[in-house]
Amino acid sequence: MTTALVAPKQFAYDLTMNAHPELRRLAQTIGDASRIGMLTLLMEGRALTAKELAYGAAIEPATASTHLRRLEQDGLVSVCQQGRHKYFRLASPEVARLVESLMVLAPAQPQTGPAAVEPIRQARFCYDHLAGRLGLALTEALVERELLTIAEQEFIPTAAGETWFADFGLDLATLRRRRRQFAPRCLDWSERRDHLAGALGAALAERLQENGWITRQKHSRVVTLTESGRAGLAERLGLTLP
Repeated sequence: MTTALVAPKQFAYDLTMNAHPELRRLAQTIGDASRIGMLTLLMEGRALTAKELAYGAAIEPATASTHLRRLEQDGLVSVCQQGRHKYFRLASPEVARLVESLMVLAPAQPQTGPAAVEPIRQARFCYDHLAGRLGLALTEALVERELLTIAEQEFIPTAAGETWFADFGLDLATLRRRRRQFAPRCLDWSERRDHLAGALGAALAERLQENGWITRQKHSRVVTLTESGRAGLAERLGLTLP
């Protein structure tokens, strides 16, 4: 006679238990076309109003409010109010990395012309740090000049790099104390290679803007490298860009 083995009741595994993050709800939230469209718009790094997000996502403002409420409830966006207006932004750099990772995995959209995606592939902001060919070239120059070394999940400044960044006006000790990763590797969706992200990547991009070496197009993530930027990067990093 064969006796069936029955797992003790206390070891029964319930897939509906709340011991794990609510991945199903998160997937449903970002899986909506309007909501992922809004998150993509917020990758500019700017705070936008509900009306601006509705226009960008091609939906009605009333519908946008419902979607934004869901995004806020799930910790994907944060909201601040100034006067009569509410402004929305991505809740954290981790959310930006999530959206960028989805861009890497998503099938490429067919180009409608050679200039359709060229500017955003050439140089753009990935939330608050540089991406595209410019961001990648800058990162590779820092590595080739042995100012950064590549670790498994991050970039690490060398002793020479610590000096270089300090001379460029970046306080690395302060950046390391911030409540975010210091210098993680971020896989670029257009180039499929890693660029510098995190607190160091954001501070470097900010410094380039302060120097007038790059400018951002209005209401866009697209970045333009200025003539002074070309000269400055050539002098500081030996970086020659087209």
